[in-house]
Amino acid sequence: MITNDLSYKHPLLYNLLQEGDVAESNVVDILDEHERTGRATRDILIDMEMITEPLLLERIATLMGTSVLDLSHYEVGLEALHSIKNYIARQYNVVCVESSPDHLVLATYDLIPPEAEDDIKFVEEKGISWVVASESAIASTIKEHYAMDSDYGDMLDAMDNIGTLPDSVDSADESVESLEGAANSAPVVRFVNLVMQQAVADKASDIHFEPFEHEFKIRIRVDGALYEMAPPPKHLAMPIISRVKVMAGLDIAERRLPQDGRIERKIGGEPVDFRVSCLPTIHGESVVLRVLDRGSVGLDLANLGLPEDVFDWFVTDIDKPNGIVIVTGPTGSGKTTTLYAGLDRINTIDTKILTAEEPVEYDIDGIVQVPVNEKVGLTFLASLRAFLRQDPDIIMVGEIRDFETGSIAIQASLTGHLVFSTLHTNDAAGAITRLVDMGIEPFLIASSIEAVMGTRLLRRVCKDCKAPYTPNDESLASLSLKRADIGDQPFYMGEGCDLCNNTGYRGRRGIYEYLRINDPIRDLISDRQPTLIIHEKARELGMRTLREDGIRCILEGSTTVEEVVKYT
Repeated sequence: MITNDLSYKHPLLYNLLQEGDVAESNVVDILDEHERTGRATRDILIDMEMITEPLLLERIATLMGTSVLDLSHYEVGLEALHSIKNYIARQYNVVCVESSPDHLVLATYDLIPPEAEDDIKFVEEKGISWVVASESAIASTIKEHYAMDSDYGDMLDAMDNIGTLPDSVDSADESVESLEGAANSAPVVRFVNLVMQQAVADKASDIHFEPFEHEFKIRIRVDGALYEMAPPPKHLAMPIISRVKVMAGLDIAERRLPQDGRIERKIGGEPVDFRVSCLPTIHGESVVLRVLDRGSVGLDLANLGLPEDVFDWFVTDIDKPNGIVIVTGPTGSGKTTTLYAGLDRINTIDTKILTAEEPVEYDIDGIVQVPVNEKVGLTFLASLRAFLRQDPDIIMVGEIRDFETGSIAIQASLTGHLVFSTLHTNDAAGAITRLVDMGIEPFLIASSIEAVMGTRLLRRVCKDCKAPYTPNDESLASLSLKRADIGDQPFYMGEGCDLCNNTGYRGRRGIYEYLRINDPIRDLISDRQPTLIIHEKARELGMRTLREDGIRCILEGSTTVEEVVKYT
């Protein structure tokens, strides 16, 4: 039965139920999905195709006592658009369509909570009325007209002047109620949202909130390098970190143990997930958010920058009916993206694909994805065992960590399944030794593994400030090259410009080495030969190493000597 407080907690659902647009059973399903994922009920309704967006907008407009505006055919003046602050537009997904000295008309695509409307009125110091418009039209208008470049400094100035959050909120014995109140205060909410929006706009992979003795740092990782943002006041460390924990559904009273969670948001109209990790330190909790931008992830194998020969080999191996394909490299080297791209290529209606991941980073249609949860006993091993009873064609296990998982993966491959997985090793040949060290028999490794790909991600030279130069002998020696090896070929570096934040780099590209397990390599594995022997035999048979692929990228002008030396 639907609870009596539906009209209070979910007025839109209540209205749709009363109008007969959705059945009571649908409402139960929607509430379950909302509780499980935290997604907005509006998004669930549309994704489940329970209602069309035009009808939904009409119902929202009726509830708000207004009308639907076709924003794509409505001429909005620049003066009106810029009558509200940029962060207000992005935080609440609203657009100003009309303005006067004491009144604003704002367009929204969802019901606006009363507290949000009060916050907008307080910040803008004007009366507000509403119209309703499509989500895509509002998102494109926000993206075009409400940049965030100047907001961060303005927000920091506002944070400096916050008088409602006492310094005592930084103490260890602060009550949960006062801390929760501080975390949910409008300035802190706006600030955390702005940091997340800025990180997504800068294409950051991670956000670091780091408390120290005398300061509170915020850093973002862009293209593999960390950049520090202007720090907020030290006494706001706990409210800001608590705000992140509230958004992730974590226990803000627990500050002694590590916690993990997840935040799902729409930023600029695109779905973005943040994987949250909290770690207790001597000066408070350090929190890291891994940014998983589902709207920007590139799953097209052709766009990964694979060399032509590696691309052809990889496509051939992932089209095989059985065997194991392993991708190796350290954390953040592009292993997961490479596997996803491979799976996406072979994801067809006649193929059953199951994955076990920790966590599931990107949701791919047509693939059954299982989030590993070791706390409840759902390990990679338990998932793999269950998979074999699910009639799969292809299996991906996020990582082979131990003998048991490796043994089941090999068993799966030998019984007619194609298996994808990863290992944390320095190079492709090292994966063989790692499996032997786990206790797996070499003859099983030799008979089941089809290929091992080693990956690294290097920063790209910025195309807008790219300049040629002649490398010196020291640079060539660091790559084991001689002057005769390159002739008159120039190297390239970025001189630094506004588009790359004066770093000389913008974006990243992969480099790869591809070890095909052919008969000569199988013989070496079965004979328990060490990594070096396998590596040298593979080179003799045509494998290009990570360093050699990096040199290829240097000569193409896409990366620098420093990047190749650092990562290979």
